[in-house]
Amino acid sequence: MDAGSTALLLIAGIASGLAGSIAGLASLFSYPALLAVGLSPIAANVTNTVAMFSNTVGSAAGSREELRGQRRRLVKLIALASVGGALGAVLLLSTPPEAFELVVPWLIALGSVLLLARDRLRRLAGNHTERGQAAQAPALRSAPALAAAIVLVGVYCGYFGAASGVLMLAVLSIALAEPLPVTNAVKNMATGAANVIAAIGYALLAPVHWGAAGVLAIGCLVGSWIGPTFVRLLPEKPLRIAIALGGLGLATHLWFVAVA
Repeated sequence: MDAGSTALLLIAGIASGLAGSIAGLASLFSYPALLAVGLSPIAANVTNTVAMFSNTVGSAAGSREELRGQRRRLVKLIALASVGGALGAVLLLSTPPEAFELVVPWLIALGSVLLLARDRLRRLAGNHTERGQAAQAPALRSAPALAAAIVLVGVYCGYFGAASGVLMLAVLSIALAEPLPVTNAVKNMATGAANVIAAIGYALLAPVHWGAAGVLAIGCLVGSWIGPTFVRLLPEKPLRIAIALGGLGLATHLWFVAVA
């Protein structure tokens, strides 16, 4: 890689770390940057997945306050997401390269719409409580559905990953009523688990560009470390709407790329 490509990936990594830890939209910056420096779609996808490991590390370090008392919940979510991530990696490595490019824009759009409709869906499910108060009974009754949704998002995360955080945040936001920073921190750990499992498979079996992955990872670590601070300071509703609109924008971009 030349100096220009290195600088582009470093800047994209910082932006990805911020977007990923705040909104679950890390690939909004990193995936296009990898394509811009000359990687093929598959190589860009697996390289991006490997680099996103540092997002998980940075987000965990920056979200210690929100993650206190969440250990039992995180163990279950991480286990489910890891199963999904492994399945997604197997799916990617065994299907035609063109397949995921046509499917993912619709999944990203779905997650964005779920975020926009979150409060209405909570009311319909009888799961709307005062902000910051966990709706424990309804969540327990819907545990099988929640578990299935976590696994499916994990599959998507391992398969492609762009805006998987939007999907995971939508699922967790509908399941429980709690402050957004807490849900966001838990989301980062769940998607991170799926990502790490998939990254291990890609590191062994896929065409990872290690130079690009390393530069991108450094930027992601910096961005994701400071991202949770922004979540604590920004108001919940405008941030959620911005996340959803960003997801719709990414879905539109990927759709035009896929059909071009």
